[in-house]
Amino acid sequence: MAKSTPGLRKKGSIWHIDKTVAGVKLRESTGETELEAAERYLTKRTNEIRAVKVYGERIDRSFDEAAARYVEESDHKRSIDRDIFALKAVMPYIGQITVSRIHAGTLDSFVKDRRKAGIKVGTINRDLAVVSRVLRRCATLWRDENGRPWLDTPPVIPKIEGETRKPRPITVQEQERLVSEMPQYLADMVLFALHTGLRDQEICGLQWKDEAKVNGMDSTVFIITEERAKNGRERIVPLNAVARGIINRYRGQSDYVFHLKGKRLDRMSNRAWRQARKVAGLEGVRVHDLRHTFGMRLRAAGVDFEDRQDLLGHHAGRITTHYSKVEIANLINCVELLCNGTSKPELTLIRCA
Repeated sequence: MAKSTPGLRKKGSIWHIDKTVAGVKLRESTGETELEAAERYLTKRTNEIRAVKVYGERIDRSFDEAAARYVEESDHKRSIDRDIFALKAVMPYIGQITVSRIHAGTLDSFVKDRRKAGIKVGTINRDLAVVSRVLRRCATLWRDENGRPWLDTPPVIPKIEGETRKPRPITVQEQERLVSEMPQYLADMVLFALHTGLRDQEICGLQWKDEAKVNGMDSTVFIITEERAKNGRERIVPLNAVARGIINRYRGQSDYVFHLKGKRLDRMSNRAWRQARKVAGLEGVRVHDLRHTFGMRLRAAGVDFEDRQDLLGHHAGRITTHYSKVEIANLINCVELLCNGTSKPELTLIRCA
């Protein structure tokens, strides 16, 4: 049996490092089952540590490591779920690449594949913006053991150009075709979006702890806190009879109102959404178009501009948990117009029982 290198110990079938290098205790798995491969890994790690501790060089960290730190430090951000989704999408392309080697050209394959998959330019640019934020932190905030930045200069990752897409509200007939092709959980989320105007991530992240009782009323509302609201301002979400009926079917099942086997959904625009769009002949419709449809239907029902702005969360700070009962009741009455037959017949969503 060959004698192993000092500092390597075999645990089960895997070789592990247990060694002190330049004053640094190195305790980690090599991930290797063969001694020769484990020795090469040990040599690599030993040289990295000596380069930093003895020669003052900088360890060139992978984007995967930088992304993990970004997520850990950004947990409070209202857009963190969207950022995580973007990082998951880009990781197969640049996850193992060191941050110093990433530039606009490195992401060409990612952009090409996303466009080929039918992902819109705006979505791809939001993904690229998250990558840029991670790399800027590498250059401006994060330092190694010797006080040097993880990255000297962040690369410029320009936005890609594309045709600006106009809103595409859907009709009741299109709505019925769409939801009929969906699994129940997604159909319920779509109908809830059409009755509340909430965004994709607001619906996916909606928790029962966000529900609040309105003093002196039988109704409840949901509160979108400033941490989760896109514009950073807290607002309430009044529910009509259809929205209440939908969520009541999910009570007691999970911390999240909408879920899949008890777990939070990453997004509504998933494979089931895309398949339903295709079968329904609505491939040009996005999840965000449900929000446009909500606003259009409110207008058709005669809801005035101020109330529509409040319901869509566009008014800076007008709707808060301290809003009066009368004003909240008015907004509930506004969304009830979408289901009690008082809006124009061609725009009536569902008649409440």
